[in-house]
Amino acid sequence: MGKIWRVIDTGLRPAAENIALNRALLEARQAGEIPNTLRFLRFRPSALLGYHQSAEQELDLDYCRANGVAIQRRITGGGAIYFDETQIGWELYLGREDAGSADMAQVACRICEAAARGISALGVAAKYRPRNDIEVDGKKISGTGGAFEGNALMYQGTLLVRFDVEKMLRVLRIPAEKLDGKSIASARERVANLADLLGFAPELDVVKEQLMAAFAQEFDIPILPGELTAAELARYRGALAEIDRPDWVNLINRPAADRPILEASRKFPGGLLRVSLAFDARARRIKQVWFSGDFFVCPKRTVADLEAALRDVPLAEIEARVEGFFAQRQAELLLLAPADFAAVIRQAIE
Repeated sequence: MGKIWRVIDTGLRPAAENIALNRALLEARQAGEIPNTLRFLRFRPSALLGYHQSAEQELDLDYCRANGVAIQRRITGGGAIYFDETQIGWELYLGREDAGSADMAQVACRICEAAARGISALGVAAKYRPRNDIEVDGKKISGTGGAFEGNALMYQGTLLVRFDVEKMLRVLRIPAEKLDGKSIASARERVANLADLLGFAPELDVVKEQLMAAFAQEFDIPILPGELTAAELARYRGALAEIDRPDWVNLINRPAADRPILEASRKFPGGLLRVSLAFDARARRIKQVWFSGDFFVCPKRTVADLEAALRDVPLAEIEARVEGFFAQRQAELLLLAPADFAAVIRQAIE
């Protein structure tokens, strides 16, 4: 629709309202009721499930209840994430033809490189890191993801301003050993906050202005302020009536026992390697894996990248996925072998 994009800011909202607005804007863009739109948003403390996930399997429900963390289900797939006021969200709603490609990898590259330029304009050196992260000095400052729905694209990103990774770890259902002081400190080393990098938290309006300018430059299009339309508000009210309900949150409700946390440790010539993993026994898939122990790997982020590469992988493909991962990287393992990582996973399951 037209050659002018719109920018809206829907402010700080509960999770249900933000998810309902996701649906409303995506449906309105599919129907041609609105122009291409950049949306800024913020969340009250919330644990967001991917559309196909079960809360009992993914989250520490006791912690969420005790700490006022709302639980909601997204309209898109992917893994569980934690949101709060210390992050700012940005979203693009585009016509499929305006995305520039039907290949999501190319779309992600284009959008994330533009976002990285906007973040860099704040005074940090942000860079896109495939598949969908933006980093500063190798530390994640923004995670992103997108999906095509019919003739429309919704692409979403977050920017960490004062984010504390410890609360995220406690919200998610992960092994207890990953919540000790050393593991939390290690997790903090993998992420970057604007406030830490700059020595102060920039004004949110400044952040939005730089991101908007970067997207306007990338797509060579003016982006003008706008408001939610009557059509969007009508769609929003209908979506909220469905989403702000327990039966939406519990749309998929599987017991934690169906996805146990399995553990194993083994001494290899290269050192002691421990693994904890979430295993979908029905589908025979590794849902998530965490490595620890006494071993040497350089660069340090290699293990975190391997954990990400093994997410939601069929058990039958573990060896091939591990070998393929190391074949594409220059990593120093000393006496540890790539096959050792696959072997300790097999041990945990067996």
